[in-house]
Amino acid sequence: MNPILTDSLCTRCGLCCDGSLFADVELAGTDEATALEILGLEIEDAEAEDGALLEQPCAALNGKRCGIYLHRPECCRTFECQLLQEVRDGSVGISAARARIAETLRQIERVKKLLAQLGQSNQRLPLKECCVAALGHAEEATTDPKLKRKRAELARAMASVECLIQRNFLGGWGRGKNQRASASAMQ
Repeated sequence: MNPILTDSLCTRCGLCCDGSLFADVELAGTDEATALEILGLEIEDAEAEDGALLEQPCAALNGKRCGIYLHRPECCRTFECQLLQEVRDGSVGISAARARIAETLRQIERVKKLLAQLGQSNQRLPLKECCVAALGHAEEATTDPKLKRKRAELARAMASVECLIQRNFLGGWGRGKNQRASASAMQ
């Protein structure tokens, strides 16, 4: 990875680690899972045959930067979002990429504000899982028109975020073998 590009884009973004793009990261094996546990990260199914998972949002994320960068999982070392690839190949300029990141972050903040208004404040769940939880109670309040409108607004806002994420960051990659898109956790 080009350090100049990652410094100017990745450290302003963090979407691959904050639960916006992915629900979890598949780890390379028990050694990698053990090393991350030693660093204080919670690993799901560390003993499972199909592999251990580092759930997102990653507890090692500090602002927009990885707090265990030198010790991050192999999957994290190799992942490059579509936007980073497009900047590297020259099809998107750095300022345009920063604008896409900023717009996506603005839309995600809108979703988070709506989630808070609906009483969903679990910061340890991936973004889409938070939305599913908030929208899952829709049948409980069908008589409250204000609540119904707020839930519809959340559904539209999350759909907009998902479009931005797919178009700008995942492209066709969204269901790679080493990381799973957050949408897969909801299906």
